[in-house]
Amino acid sequence: MAFIKLYRKKLEENYAFLDNIFKSRNIQWGVVSKLLCGNKIYIKEIIALGVREIHDSRVSNLKKVKALDPDIQTVYIKPPAKRSIESIVKYADISFNTEIYTIQLLSDEAVKQNKIHKVIIMIEMGDLREGVMGEELIAFYGTILKMPNIEISGIGTNLNCLSGVMPTQDKLIQLSLYKQLIEAKFNISIPFVSGGTSVAVPLILKNARPMAVNHFRIGEALFFGKDLFTGDTIEGMHNDVFKLYAEIIEITEKPNTPTGELGENVAGNSFSMNDVTDLGITSLRAILDIGLLDMQPQYLESDDADITIVDASSDMLVIDISNSKKTYKIGDLVAFKIRYMGALYLLNSDYIEKTIE
Repeated sequence: MAFIKLYRKKLEENYAFLDNIFKSRNIQWGVVSKLLCGNKIYIKEIIALGVREIHDSRVSNLKKVKALDPDIQTVYIKPPAKRSIESIVKYADISFNTEIYTIQLLSDEAVKQNKIHKVIIMIEMGDLREGVMGEELIAFYGTILKMPNIEISGIGTNLNCLSGVMPTQDKLIQLSLYKQLIEAKFNISIPFVSGGTSVAVPLILKNARPMAVNHFRIGEALFFGKDLFTGDTIEGMHNDVFKLYAEIIEITEKPNTPTGELGENVAGNSFSMNDVTDLGITSLRAILDIGLLDMQPQYLESDDADITIVDASSDMLVIDISNSKKTYKIGDLVAFKIRYMGALYLLNSDYIEKTIE
């Protein structure tokens, strides 16, 4: 059985690295836990780090966080669906919002539950996912201020998640100006300006963020130490907090080209002779006990640099071990580093065991 392993020491060191960055700059931050897909074993590891604010896009996951530690501030990080309003007010202390209609529903439900529900108003700043348009922000904010049992904790934006728009210094200055505009209009103070996700970490390291932007939501940088501007690992961080291990279930010397009439495979792809340079040559192939049901091959990188991933079917992954300096045998484990989206697939699979080192 294939399994994914979390390396506790590396996670702790990544967390300490980020926490020092944020605290030294008087920035508050929360951990985005959606990668963990509600796995209680791993959520406990996050809580053990000393995290006091956890963000997720699944209210069922926030419910698990509250069950483990009711004092942790939980944040629902996408505009709530109408059918989820009751549970969001119950299990999320804060939610990100972009619709007056939805916030009115949250207000009505918060009154029913005798709770104050906090909201962060998300502003559209070019990435074209969620967000109130800038020209509508003042009217929007004024309407929300009148709603009972709703507390506006701040404003925020989301960048790089849909269209790939990067959180430049100019973008964050624009966000800061929205804060100033609202405060001047309504004679209030906005506690939090949430400037984005892990993609903003390089700006913070360069001290290029405006001082008014005082909050960030971090997931990928914590688990993968990745600089999303360059694609490199941030110096001082680990890129292998998670690793995948899959067992070899077959090793056979086989031709590089299939024989017979060709059609589409289970993934809808067709084999092309143009992709093979060594026609008629064989290679030593190994089959691993994991497939497309649990992962996507493009998000995996073998620890053994001499291994080549050939392709995958629903339950098996084929690799070429011809050039490897290691002699593999049936039952051996092959280790892979995982990219963020690859980890999402794996952690969301009930068929992949989750372990801790």
